[in-house]
Amino acid sequence: MGNSYAGQLKTTRFEEVLHNSIEASLRSNSLVPRPIFSQLYLEAERHLSALEGGSRVDHEEEEEEGEGGLDPNCPPNPYQMLPPPEGCCTTDGFCQAGKDLRLASISNEPIDVPAGFLLVGAKSPSLPDHLLVCAVDKRFLPDDSGHNALLGFSGNCVGCGKKGFCYFTEFSNHINLKLTTQPKKQKHLKYYLVRSAQGALTKGPLICWKGSEFRGRQTPAGSCSGSLFPPLDSSGPLAASSSEPTPGANPSVPMGAQQAGPASDHPSLTAAATGPAVFNGKDSPKHQQLVKSKLSATPRPSAPGILTNSGPPKKRHKGWSPESPSAADGSYSQGGGNRAKYESASMSYMPQVGLVGPASVTFPIVASGEPVSVPDNLLKICKAKPVIFKGHGNFPYLCGNLNDVVVSPLLYTCYQNAQSISRAYEQYGASTIQPISEETQLLLTVYYLVQLAADQVPMMEDLEQIFLRSWRESHLTEIRQYQQAPPQPFPPAPSAVAPVTSAQLPWLAGLAASSCNDSVHIIECTYSLAEGLSEMFRLLIEGKLAKTNYVVIICACRNAAIDSCIAVTGKYQARILSESLLTPAEYQKEVNYELVTGKVDSLGAFFSTLCPEGDIDILLDKFHQENQGHISSSLTASSVTKSASLDVGGAPTCTSYTLEPHHIRPFQLAVAQKLLSHVCSIADSSTQNLDLGSFEKVDFLICIPPSEVTYQQTLFHVWHSGVLLELGLEKEHMTKQRVEQYVLKLDAEAQTKFKSFLQNSFQNPHTLFVLIHDHAHWDLVSSTVHNLYSQSDPSVGLVDRLLNCREVKEAPNIVTLHVTSFPYALQTQHTLISPYNEIHWPASYNNGADLYPENKKYFGLSEFIESTLSGHSLPLLRYDSSFEAMVTALGKRFPRLHSAVIRTFVLVQHYAAAMMAVSGLSQMKNYTSVETLEITQNLINSPKQCPCGHGLMVLLRVPCSPLAAVAYERLAHVRARLALEQHFEIILSNPSSGITVGKHFVKQLKMWKKIEDAEWRPQTYLELEGLPCILIFSGMDPHGESLPRSLRYCDLRLINSSCLVRTALEQELGLAAYFVSSQIPLEKGVCGEALESDTEKLSSTDSEDEELATEGSTSEKKSPVKRERPCSHDSTSSPLSSKASSKSAGSALCGEFSAQPGGPSQGEQARTSQPCSPSEEGRAPGDKQRLRASQGPAVVNRHSPGLAPQPDSGLRTSQKSVQVSVTSSSSQLSSSGSSSSSTVPAAGTLVLQASHCSMTKACQQPPVVFLPKLVYDMVTSTDSSGLPKAASLLPSHSVMWASSFRPLLSKTMTSTEQSLYYRQWTVPRPSHMDYGNRAEGRVDSFHPRRLLLSGPPQIGKTGAYLQFLSILSRMLIRLTEVDVYDEEEININLREESEWHYLQLSDPWPDLELFKTLPFDYIIHDPKYEDASLICSHHQAIKSEDRGTSRKPEDLYTRRQTARMRLSKYAAYNTYHHCEQCHQYMGFHPRYQLYESTLHAFAFSYSMLGEEIQLHFIIPKSKEHHFVFSQPGGQLESMRLPLVTDKSHEYIKSPTFTPTTGRHEHGLFNLYHAMDGASHLHVLVVKEYEMAIYKKYWPNHIMLVLPSIFNSAGVGAAHFLIKELSYHNLELERSRQEELGIKPQDIWPFIVISDDSCVMWNVVDIDCGGERSSREFSWSERNVSLKYIMQHIEASPNITHYALIGMRKWSSKTGTGEVREPFSRCHVHDFIVLNVDLTQNVQYNQNRFLCDDVDFNLRVQSAGLLLCRFNRFSVMKKQIAVGGHRSFHITSKVSDNPMTIVPAQYICAPDSKHTFLAAPAQLLLEKFLQHHSHHFFPLSLKNHGHPVLLVDCYLNLGSQISVCYVSSRPHSLNISCSDFTFSGLLLYLCDSFVGASFLKKFHFLKGATLCVICQDRNSLRQTVVRLELEDEWQFRLRDEFQTANAKEDRPLFFLTGRHI
Repeated sequence: MGNSYAGQLKTTRFEEVLHNSIEASLRSNSLVPRPIFSQLYLEAERHLSALEGGSRVDHEEEEEEGEGGLDPNCPPNPYQMLPPPEGCCTTDGFCQAGKDLRLASISNEPIDVPAGFLLVGAKSPSLPDHLLVCAVDKRFLPDDSGHNALLGFSGNCVGCGKKGFCYFTEFSNHINLKLTTQPKKQKHLKYYLVRSAQGALTKGPLICWKGSEFRGRQTPAGSCSGSLFPPLDSSGPLAASSSEPTPGANPSVPMGAQQAGPASDHPSLTAAATGPAVFNGKDSPKHQQLVKSKLSATPRPSAPGILTNSGPPKKRHKGWSPESPSAADGSYSQGGGNRAKYESASMSYMPQVGLVGPASVTFPIVASGEPVSVPDNLLKICKAKPVIFKGHGNFPYLCGNLNDVVVSPLLYTCYQNAQSISRAYEQYGASTIQPISEETQLLLTVYYLVQLAADQVPMMEDLEQIFLRSWRESHLTEIRQYQQAPPQPFPPAPSAVAPVTSAQLPWLAGLAASSCNDSVHIIECTYSLAEGLSEMFRLLIEGKLAKTNYVVIICACRNAAIDSCIAVTGKYQARILSESLLTPAEYQKEVNYELVTGKVDSLGAFFSTLCPEGDIDILLDKFHQENQGHISSSLTASSVTKSASLDVGGAPTCTSYTLEPHHIRPFQLAVAQKLLSHVCSIADSSTQNLDLGSFEKVDFLICIPPSEVTYQQTLFHVWHSGVLLELGLEKEHMTKQRVEQYVLKLDAEAQTKFKSFLQNSFQNPHTLFVLIHDHAHWDLVSSTVHNLYSQSDPSVGLVDRLLNCREVKEAPNIVTLHVTSFPYALQTQHTLISPYNEIHWPASYNNGADLYPENKKYFGLSEFIESTLSGHSLPLLRYDSSFEAMVTALGKRFPRLHSAVIRTFVLVQHYAAAMMAVSGLSQMKNYTSVETLEITQNLINSPKQCPCGHGLMVLLRVPCSPLAAVAYERLAHVRARLALEQHFEIILSNPSSGITVGKHFVKQLKMWKKIEDAEWRPQTYLELEGLPCILIFSGMDPHGESLPRSLRYCDLRLINSSCLVRTALEQELGLAAYFVSSQIPLEKGVCGEALESDTEKLSSTDSEDEELATEGSTSEKKSPVKRERPCSHDSTSSPLSSKASSKSAGSALCGEFSAQPGGPSQGEQARTSQPCSPSEEGRAPGDKQRLRASQGPAVVNRHSPGLAPQPDSGLRTSQKSVQVSVTSSSSQLSSSGSSSSSTVPAAGTLVLQASHCSMTKACQQPPVVFLPKLVYDMVTSTDSSGLPKAASLLPSHSVMWASSFRPLLSKTMTSTEQSLYYRQWTVPRPSHMDYGNRAEGRVDSFHPRRLLLSGPPQIGKTGAYLQFLSILSRMLIRLTEVDVYDEEEININLREESEWHYLQLSDPWPDLELFKTLPFDYIIHDPKYEDASLICSHHQAIKSEDRGTSRKPEDLYTRRQTARMRLSKYAAYNTYHHCEQCHQYMGFHPRYQLYESTLHAFAFSYSMLGEEIQLHFIIPKSKEHHFVFSQPGGQLESMRLPLVTDKSHEYIKSPTFTPTTGRHEHGLFNLYHAMDGASHLHVLVVKEYEMAIYKKYWPNHIMLVLPSIFNSAGVGAAHFLIKELSYHNLELERSRQEELGIKPQDIWPFIVISDDSCVMWNVVDIDCGGERSSREFSWSERNVSLKYIMQHIEASPNITHYALIGMRKWSSKTGTGEVREPFSRCHVHDFIVLNVDLTQNVQYNQNRFLCDDVDFNLRVQSAGLLLCRFNRFSVMKKQIAVGGHRSFHITSKVSDNPMTIVPAQYICAPDSKHTFLAAPAQLLLEKFLQHHSHHFFPLSLKNHGHPVLLVDCYLNLGSQISVCYVSSRPHSLNISCSDFTFSGLLLYLCDSFVGASFLKKFHFLKGATLCVICQDRNSLRQTVVRLELEDEWQFRLRDEFQTANAKEDRPLFFLTGRHI
């Protein structure tokens, strides 16, 4: 088809066929229409055969091919060569005479060629990479058209000179071709050989044998434009997957012209991905049909195949029918697949050229065969270095002028990656789903290159996406089958899709490239790529590839595999690609070399020729001389006098310039809290990686890149945040040197400072050290790389050596926090940071709701991009087309110069010309661009518009330091010649050095900032606020430097092509990030449209799933505001508005606002709002009111460097909060500014002056950013996912993609999802510090104490993490503190003033005889019973009249008083405490299994319950020694008890029982520290339904599980069972030990019953001044261990005579009176030591919920037993908000809705239709009586002289009713009741001891009330009869009640009556 004699296909013919095909497809509904390529191809074929039907040549070739020529499917015919003569040479490449014939060897030797002979290259199958030189008679060779070759052969050997070979067979023997087939000259004579300019013999053009043309050279460039086919996807209905035809089906229009833009966003690109599928054509069995996969009328689902095409058949008579397996089916052999897999496996570990090693050909590429010589003058001729991308197969060696080419393996790697099927698809089975074949890959690559526009650069990412899409679509059917069908025993057969064969490949590639106007050129080689490369170099030298951007070289002769490479020859593309392959270091080196060697001088010389009036410098000198006197005197004088007069006269200064106090923003606080919660979750996890409880304070170190400005900036933030004071690390008056200890610059000196940090952390195990790695994406180089290069640069791999060293990883008290705006390189498959430990900056909006209302909104990358989309004003992102055009032109003129050099020189020239133009040389306007002129005009003119001379900053980014120095010198020179030194400053910034500013400008800055310090110099860019300057920002990467609010232009036109990775690109654009006020002037738009709310999707700032449920990102687009210039100020002339404006101006200058507390100064967030801008000032008061809500006026701010807190005008200007105070600096103004009746003109002029300041304008909108065109296109174009193209770039130089088979990032992804995406799809390069992480062999390769905070650049991360340190410190202090109840004892004034005292003040133990004589104090003093009924004894009967209501009823639930106490080392802990010492005690240990435990049943009978009680013990293995088990069966027999006589101090004798419910996490059951490590027996008493959860949290504790009938019981049941069990156990132990000869009374009878909230214990030390019995003493209280207290109590003499021992409850208000008596006989609570032997017959009431301890105390007392309270001991009780008695909720039994039920509803009349409640009857009773007992006992209310009589049971009747307790038991001790007349009688479940005679002893008031409570109505009547109550009490039927329970819940019944 490209052959000159095959009949040219004209474009018209193509269109005709195309038209017919479309028509057929529209009409057809059953058959697949005949595809156009088949029509065209088959027709051409017929034409061809007609032309040469019977020609001899045709037959000859058929015969040749029939004999096995090039057809890979034919087995080679065996051909027997004649044996060589004896003794001759048989070496390959030498003739039989032993002479070398290889071209590589003899190319420079003189060869004698007879007339009429030509030198040709012969191919030997045994030497595929060499050509053998032969001399052949040219008559036997074909002419240029492939005709007229004579049959036969005549040739000479050039080695030995032998002549006259007449047969090619003979000749082939002589030159040792060693053929296995019949020798034919057509097969083996391949190339003409030509002499190069240097005289060397080189490979020339292919010999044009008939038939090889198709596989060989293209037709000459001129004739191919109209004759070749357009690419498959060029346009119209050809677009395989476009749903509708693309407009305009003109085949000659190249892709790029129709729709400019990168490949992946062209709608028809997917044609390349699906490609023409191969069908078994049903309608035309003779021909294999080519069908487009998605033509609109396809009648059946077409199986989209791999891009295939069967190509021209080699033999028509071989039957190219669907039935016969064509070459296509066999071309993808198994071997090919294996090879692909093998290569990809080896490649994944090869570093890509981008990072390690230079990117030129200095490293060996897999190569074979003869070297290809690179022509010497290649660069000179081509004007660019061709970039050769190695593709498939072998790549030849290159020799010669290697400097002029660049070879890269990137494409090879891309192909390899695309060959390895992703793990994600392995589930579908690799047998049926194969990767894309090499042929298809290459074809897709050609399609991709064909549709690239002239100004586009190919990108590997695009290509990978194309491969992925193609692969997916070709395997869609299989994947779907696997997804839907159940797994089948045999996989479905692959669909009938034939892949592209290597034979068809060149044909299809040529076809695809035919329509692109020769921008892609295909070269086919027969033997090796070397031929094609030589051919390409020849064409380049001849200038035949001038229009060609890409040359694709294909060698498809190797069986089943292809060799290929792609050369980029387009000047623009080749330059960009070759430069992007340089590493940053090589880039610097290259530029340095060009500057040092003076190569750039040619550029300067060229510039000087541009200016018509001669060299620019001459012009400048001329201008300087002419204007010298005039300019210097007028301009500088005026500016100086202006500033001086302003200063001295106190005239109004510029209001646009203010310094705000630093305060934390809501966002920063939210992020700090998120950080804190992540740290807490690390501590709370069961992995024991962080024990927050063991830390007392926080220390930190901030590591930053080696940038002096960043260092000073960070010091400033730390200083002003107040964090050092808050953490207690420094005192009030700290010096800068002290602050420097906390910030580490990662430079050569860093190591010593870091070592001291490590030492510090080692020495202070109780300090939590936070190691903050700011700008964490910088320097991720592995320390192993450092070991290789350590001599060259000590800072290589420093981060890895310091932050990843073993000491940091293993230190349990170091938490590492990585902070970065670009976290991608830390989110790889090998990362050390768990995805759960990532914190992302939250989005500001969610579903339209503003989550954290702020007065400023962040303006970042996505907002900048948004500004390019909305068309109503100038976009903020721009590119400079005239600049780009000039750079491109110069690039062609100076091909040897790096484009960075050219760009820098052009830009500097533009700036110089613009300065001259602004200074009056208007002719220079033509030599600059419009953009540069705008920048320069605004820069020079801005200071003139402000009374103070404030100007704007222009940031000029020059990454390469030497170039930055050149730019600085040049601009400074031009500025000097134009006498502009006083107008603006030029600052050269270098990361390693600080800022240098001229004296004049330092003076200005000091004046503006009111700084007195003579030594002061600006050290951060923030301090350059308002300074008119060009900041030349150098350094390969920005290091987190913040820029001031006066930044107006961000000129990034010089950023180099190495920024084509996501991190580098976003980092450069991050320089312009800005804060914009969230309010805009009302004239300009509605407030709601203030900002794009889709906050920074690209830079991952959105919120996380774990953030508030409302978070996410809104989809509504809001137009970015603040781009338009401020509106005019005409309105200021109206009196009304000027009143408002003067008022606001006054307050802006001198108002002190009380509304905003000056918080700690913060980091990057300090770009706070400005004082009133003109747009706000001209606003009516009504509008102003509306503004108030939004925290301040409408302005945009950058960071304020404010050194001193200034009045914050960014607050609401409400009348209340404005406190106008006159300050000296603004006294002139304050008189007019503060009064609303100020004079209009004064205010008006002030406002106008202020409004002209450039600061106002600059602060009202973000800076304008200028980008290179390439970068601009990348940022503003979107890919198919809707994200900017930049987002799909490789995330960082130090990582690589794990596979080409990866999905695209999606626009809807949150930061968390983006992180997971990168974690799945990227791997670190070998030089990355995380590279070896997986090799450690641990499954969990995350470091447990490592966090990552990411957020957009300049958003305030520094402020957030400093705030985090503050709240972390507060939390640690809080963790070591606890809220304990701190209440005074109650009813102290009612205590009887007995004359008798316990005499001995300092007795350690009570004297039994003395103690027995003490009276029992019935009154309850425990403050928790403040609402309980007072218990009267005969002593206080009269005195108690004055007891008033201590609390109003509605105060009953008010919070009890607590005090915050620091936990001592003897505290009891909950489950959150982890420390080394108590790991084993708790049973948690990472190295061991959870402690095993066994369940034991334990039964005993109890007569009162009338049944056997079955309890269960859960006993951990480690605690079994406390128990006795029966020997054969292992049954639990008893719990061991010690002896009374034991005196050991090693253990605590009394077993401790803690009843608990609902507090598995919060109960204080860890007594290890409280017991000071002493051995003790501790049993948790839990309900059955809570057993599992308690066991989970406390695996090493013994559990006593109550029977299930007690699941809803109260604490009384637990106490009852503990006591009964303990007594039963005592008896068992007595009988067991009696057998051992021990007396029963010697067994220890005490147990401890402790609340689950007892946290610490104290002892009071008494100092009597030496006199034992003196009543005068001093005392102090200290914290002691529970062990100390227990051992003291257990050592008491005669201890077994006491029934109950307790202690005081701690209170800070304890007075001397309470500790004066060492012991009291009174109620004990909370923590009691109980003698189960003495109290055998006194039971706890198992039904009780409340006051059961008071009830029990009274029973013990009435039984005549001793209760002793040790007043010198006290227990602290922690306030625990969950569990305990709070866990009982009284709810309705029927309705689902949780109604609140008041206590009055707890009882009802029997048989009524009252709502029944789901609560135990006893609880309802107790609660009712507590709140409503006055209904039953009306006479008793506040009648303390006439209490209610309680028999055998204490019930709380509320604080306003007093009670008197008596026991009916015989021999019980009761108070004398003869003095009392009772106002009521309460009989609760009274037993047989209560008789009628017993009740007759008591006297009642007339009208006193009686309440009898029984289990059922029947027993109620029996009780009334048995006690003869009707004699004295009158009952009515309606006085019967019941608790509001259903029958099955067994309600209690009451009967009330009145005393007659």
